[in-house]
Amino acid sequence: MTNPTPGSAIRTIDRAAAPAVNPEKLLNLYPPLSGLSTEQLAALLQAQALMHLPAGTQVFAEHQPCNGFPLLLEGSIKVVKLAASGRELLLYRVTPGGSCIISSSCLLGHSDYNARGIAETPITLVALPAASFTKLMLEHAAFRDFIFHLFAERIGELMQLVEEVAFARLDQRLAKLLLARQQDVLHVTHQQLADELGSVREIVSRLLKGFAAQNLVTLGREQLSIINRPGLQKLAAV
Repeated sequence: MTNPTPGSAIRTIDRAAAPAVNPEKLLNLYPPLSGLSTEQLAALLQAQALMHLPAGTQVFAEHQPCNGFPLLLEGSIKVVKLAASGRELLLYRVTPGGSCIISSSCLLGHSDYNARGIAETPITLVALPAASFTKLMLEHAAFRDFIFHLFAERIGELMQLVEEVAFARLDQRLAKLLLARQQDVLHVTHQQLADELGSVREIVSRLLKGFAAQNLVTLGREQLSIINRPGLQKLAAV
């Protein structure tokens, strides 16, 4: 895990000044840890820091070593792959109680990050040191099963993403993305939508203007409104 400046965010935290972790909240979000004894949990909590990071913070960076495993308590982290052209492709999101499989794969394989994680919102997370992660994987079956189960889920999601990128038209993917927000008024820029689709703003803007011409959406400044959800659903299913 890293911050916007070179180096590790974990190493820059003053552990003595870090606020205490709420064990109950941690266990509610990550039930596999409930199998630990009181002494084991206390030792684990002493070895890690509670981190509060603002939106836009780079939690970890590509080609940098993984120094810990994030247990997310609040907020959302998007994990993206950056092309040489500067275009981004959203791989997945990490939400409270979830797992970052790139962090776990880097820790298990002793390799550097091959993508980057960015805080979409203000986030609160527990930074589980690499040694503690390895110990849990070796000694606690429930935690190990949790990590491997989420591996399987993420791989399924990534396979679906590959299929969509390879075989689905961009207008279909854009329609699906708008519908997935589950809101009629979306406060989002054309650039943000392009980043999620791994496309460029100009193409997404042109598609959105086409949607507006078909009376599927109305466009505003940094927002759009869905006015024909069935029409978008039909387009997404083509």
